[in-house]
Amino acid sequence: MKRDVTAGQRDAKTPDDVIVSTEARVPDFDPTLGIAVKLDAIVGTSTNKLVTIGDSVTMGFQSGAIHNTRISWPKIVAAEVGCDPGFRFPLFDGYGGLPLNIEYLLRAIEHKYGTEISWWELPAAGFELRHQMALIEDYWERGAGAKAPVTSAIMHNLAVYGWDIRDALSRTAKNLKTAMVKPKDDLFSQVVENANIRAALGVYSSMDDTDTLLDAGRKLGEQGALPGSGGNAATPGIETLVVFLGANNVLGAVTRLKVSWSDKNYDKIGKDKDSYTVWRPSHFKSEYLSLVAELEKINAQHVILINVPHVTIAPVARGVAQKVQPSSRYFPFYTRPWISDTQFNAASDPNITENQARAIDSAIDQYNELIASVVEQQRSAGKDWYVLDIAGVMDRVAARRYINDIAARPGWWTEYELPAALKALNPKPDSKFFSSDPQGRLQGGLFSLDGIHPTTITYGLIAQEVINIMQLAKVPFYHSDGATLRQGPVQVDFERLIRLDSLISKPPATLTSDMKTLGWLDETGDFFGKLNPFS
Repeated sequence: MKRDVTAGQRDAKTPDDVIVSTEARVPDFDPTLGIAVKLDAIVGTSTNKLVTIGDSVTMGFQSGAIHNTRISWPKIVAAEVGCDPGFRFPLFDGYGGLPLNIEYLLRAIEHKYGTEISWWELPAAGFELRHQMALIEDYWERGAGAKAPVTSAIMHNLAVYGWDIRDALSRTAKNLKTAMVKPKDDLFSQVVENANIRAALGVYSSMDDTDTLLDAGRKLGEQGALPGSGGNAATPGIETLVVFLGANNVLGAVTRLKVSWSDKNYDKIGKDKDSYTVWRPSHFKSEYLSLVAELEKINAQHVILINVPHVTIAPVARGVAQKVQPSSRYFPFYTRPWISDTQFNAASDPNITENQARAIDSAIDQYNELIASVVEQQRSAGKDWYVLDIAGVMDRVAARRYINDIAARPGWWTEYELPAALKALNPKPDSKFFSSDPQGRLQGGLFSLDGIHPTTITYGLIAQEVINIMQLAKVPFYHSDGATLRQGPVQVDFERLIRLDSLISKPPATLTSDMKTLGWLDETGDFFGKLNPFS
């Protein structure tokens, strides 16, 4: 990886511990890092076949809301591995979920006003939007959604949107309830208050009041073997543990379009931590090693660590105009996708700069080197840990960064091979911001309408990558009866996911490439400012 940058390529506020590089890190294509592990045979069958710990992507967040958790990537994996319907996960049915489902609201407006809102209809459409937001607010603050359901067993999907590493380490049902504020029925700020806490309690309600997500994982690991499977006291309670944390230690830089490097109290829940948008590599290392120390207490046969994607690829931050030079990954500025090149004003429009984007990506590369080193150490100690390099996957689907710019591609780069069912779609799904008209999808398809989180088909891609590693680890896969062993490579049913993905199977008719509708939605409802759970 090239590490020498000129003074003009380094933002003045970038901390010294960020090693700014001019080329993306080479992905860890081998999940084992070339280290073989000889394992003792496991006696019996683990009680919990799959457990996941993570943030919004693992929880199943889409288009600004946690809603359809039935098609999160862990649920897709559970279906393929044969532990569904026993796989436990939280539900957030009702009004498109928490906090604001952009697709739900867009379709409500579209249903009433058609595929194009005339200028004279804008005031009424704005009123309808506020009305829908008020219904959502009432449902989650005072209606049926106000109380988290009580469950009889710990969730298998232990993920909460907005959680960074410290949240996973420190937040409990007890301190979450203490942090809740009394909701107000505000006529002008119609957003669900305590939305992130409400979503978290949908997971934490299955746990003891003072337990963290890691404590819950440890307790699942202590459950040992299924009764009657011939297990013994040494049988791990979890067969495969997948951990996907760290993205929210950097994602705020693109959701807020603000670079605020971590400083004091980065390792304590509270306002200081929640104001930071990028963790310094030294701070990330301290937090991640604390996470690893807790993971080592969880009794699992196999552990998969998913690393941190380059968040600057997410289309919520669109590169303005042309690349800074032909061989560069970067644009001079990144702003909201509905602000056109001709409209953009660096002095007044929200943005991050080329050098800030380069520093963010370089910090992520350092995060991922750390994660790889953790897996290397664990495998060298005889533990069956793996790394899933999701950063490399996302780099290889990056349309404007690499696919459409041959000169910018690093030597290791090849385009990611989409499954046949996705390649057959017209147009082929890409990483651009989603747009569609009455004739169908125009571009995008890999990111949902918030420009940050995956669509259902992309959750399928993540699931397939996890499945590939599980098969490498020789995890037995079963048919839906949970007893009949599956033979050969396990492939996610992408035809099914295409049918379930409403953005792909039935795109909204109003999301034309000029982004006017999304710009209007953001101006009227401040959606994208509300995607930050602690802002």
